[in-house]
Amino acid sequence: MFYGEYRHSIDNKGRLIIPSKFRETLKESYIEKFVVTRGLEKCLFVFTTHEWTQLQNKVKNLSLMKANARSFSRILFSGAHEAVCDKQGRIMIPPHLMDYASIKKETVVVGVSTRFEIWADDSWEKFVNASLDNYESIAEELVDKGPLEDK
Repeated sequence: MFYGEYRHSIDNKGRLIIPSKFRETLKESYIEKFVVTRGLEKCLFVFTTHEWTQLQNKVKNLSLMKANARSFSRILFSGAHEAVCDKQGRIMIPPHLMDYASIKKETVVVGVSTRFEIWADDSWEKFVNASLDNYESIAEELVDKGPLEDK
């Protein structure tokens, strides 16, 4: 389970330190590799190999006859990069993913339950500021649909 918000800088070689709490979670689960790919809202999604496999299975079941399914698959899978932490707890972020997420130097690494996300710090601030205005109404809508509601 990944949660929290952490600020880190990308070094000159494109390496990012993964928060120690996230590395501990990965280590406790015997996870050495994970997958970094294009996310939504111009961030990067980081999946454990288990979560990545589950997502792959869902996406491969989308209809090839639908243009949106083909586009989503292409963007998601063409951006995918397998990552392993080095001894200092850093991963390499490929240039095409840094460009996609507009990451220059400062980042925010955000835990989102079964995955974590990497954001350019200014993009994260814009997202949070825009989303906070609707936070309560979004919560009400989602809870009313059932999955978050205690039964």
